Amino acid sequence: MIDPFFAGHDPQLRQIWQAATIGIAGAGGLGSNIAISLTRAGIGKLVIADFDVVRLTNLNRQQFFRDQVGMPKIAALAQNLSRISQHTLLEPHNIRITPDNLDALFRRCDILIEAFDLADQKQMLIEAWQSRYPDRPIIAASGVAGFGNNNALRQIQSGNLYLLGDGVSELTPGISPIAPKVAAIANMQANLCLELLVNCRDVWPKRPSENHQGVVKETQEDK
Repeated sequence: MIDPFFAGHDPQLRQIWQAATIGIAGAGGLGSNIAISLTRAGIGKLVIADFDVVRLTNLNRQQFFRDQVGMPKIAALAQNLSRISQHTLLEPHNIRITPDNLDALFRRCDILIEAFDLADQKQMLIEAWQSRYPDRPIIAASGVAGFGNNNALRQIQSGNLYLLGDGVSELTPGISPIAPKVAAIANMQANLCLELLVNCRDVWPKRPSENHQGVVKETQEDK
């Protein structure tokens, strides 16, 4: 019997996405939107790491609510995702991502999605991931600030690195991230993730698989 949640999905696509483990580095504007879209698509497991808490200033673009202000973003996001679907296992880590803990956090992930705010963090993550897992894709965002000019949003590929955004706009006073553009780029990242899982799975080296069926979300905090 087909679960009503996936009644409109191709069963073959659902099987591919249900078998996947996706890492998301950051649970803010990009990360929270990415996580919701991938959960709705039926990804089997999401490994998400972030050390920040929900602030009132986050609510204009991040997928949180007023009664969650002060909560760790990881805990708040786990709460929200559990209200959408029980088909995706969430492995949350309340921790700052560094090159030293990257392997422990994301080594079982098929794809890593970068969802940081700062350029130096983005560079750190991309370089660390590519040095350890050159065969696995990393999907990053570049140029998220501002609004409008949809035609400027694009995708650039260099090997297994994919950059999405306008590649220009920076976080400067008066050009802060605004919900429509943040969500648009986050969903471009999520959409590309689904595409890569379908089109490229046969060329990736095999990794230990996990059974994601029938699992219940868990919350894990790291010191």
